[in-house]
Amino acid sequence: MEETAQQDLVFLELRQKLQSGILFVRSDVVRDDADVKVESKQDSILSIQTPDGTYQVNLTPGVRLVETTCQKSPGNNERGSHFRLRLKVEETSEFPCSVIGQLRVSVTYSFLCQSCGSVVLQDKTFGRVLPLPNGNWNALVDDWCCHPDPFANRKLLPRDGDCLLGDTFLLLARDGSCEQTLVREENSLQKASAEQKRSSKLVTVSCRSCSVVLGEEVTAEVLKFYITEILVKPRDDGECDLTQLSLVSKPNSERQRFLEQTLASRLVELSSAQSIFRFSIQTPDGKAVILLWLLNTDALVASFPAIAVRGDSFISANDVHPGEHQSCQAVQAVKVLYILCSDSKLKDVVDGWEKDISVHPLPLPQSSCEELQQLLMSSTSRLPAFLRCMNSYQVAYMRM
Repeated sequence: MEETAQQDLVFLELRQKLQSGILFVRSDVVRDDADVKVESKQDSILSIQTPDGTYQVNLTPGVRLVETTCQKSPGNNERGSHFRLRLKVEETSEFPCSVIGQLRVSVTYSFLCQSCGSVVLQDKTFGRVLPLPNGNWNALVDDWCCHPDPFANRKLLPRDGDCLLGDTFLLLARDGSCEQTLVREENSLQKASAEQKRSSKLVTVSCRSCSVVLGEEVTAEVLKFYITEILVKPRDDGECDLTQLSLVSKPNSERQRFLEQTLASRLVELSSAQSIFRFSIQTPDGKAVILLWLLNTDALVASFPAIAVRGDSFISANDVHPGEHQSCQAVQAVKVLYILCSDSKLKDVVDGWEKDISVHPLPLPQSSCEELQQLLMSSTSRLPAFLRCMNSYQVAYMRM
């Protein structure tokens, strides 16, 4: 990977709980630390002035700059200038809820394909919205029961009018409209268990309009929908408002943004509710793809990429004229460490995680696992070189 191929020109990370932050300005923007001036123009607006132009970051309300000190970047100082910031945080930002945290009883919802906006299930009202046990509950049954496992080979399934909430999916009872909106397809898979490998059938359900896999058929009467593949819209005034949803494929960047926000919000919810910080991102057959370690949940991040978009054209750092003004909004993000399970050099680390019952499994469709992998790698490549790694782990930010 080239050091500066995708690296952002300016990168800012603020830690709300620590009331501190770091600012990195790449060497092709500024050659000397004295050429950089960082100040608060107004409350919650951070101005970064360089000879080539001004970069303005709009912070969240209640966050403002107190002091800036310059610190040389570790390693090769030609890479850029590294600054430490002190903040005054009067009000920390609230985390947005995932769809898992938003569903309520006695509210009418419509379920839509996230990829194309087509309605999958319409006007669903739930009498019960209940959480399922977490992914490792089977491993703890021996500690609960003094007799053989009473839950062996039994599935927890919703009745009509129920919505059961998994970590990354919803279980719903099938209704008659599914025949017009969904397509089912049987797939053979080899699932590895502790004792043996066994063959089984995975029945996927796809959107009839765009053929994107939305989930699985658990039984003939029960469907599993992954939260990374669906939109859930409440009916506010007697009818679900679908008029603003495009029925054509969303741009790829919008899909990535939805995936990033959905998973980041869910990681925060699980860590807050269950004190879980290490996750194994898995395909439906239980194969681990990514090992994810949630590090910080209080970050605000902002960046100015080396290639930005102006109207219909792309601009690079060399196209920014002296005195030109650029601005962006600082957004909430979670900082994660991750390992790709396909990396043979880290097999010992991967094996250790797989044997640790404190690591929480998060199942996702195969396509979403691949998208998340690309999203994390892209985030890493945009960071300053000295911030990309921690020991064996890669560093990434997932924005909410």
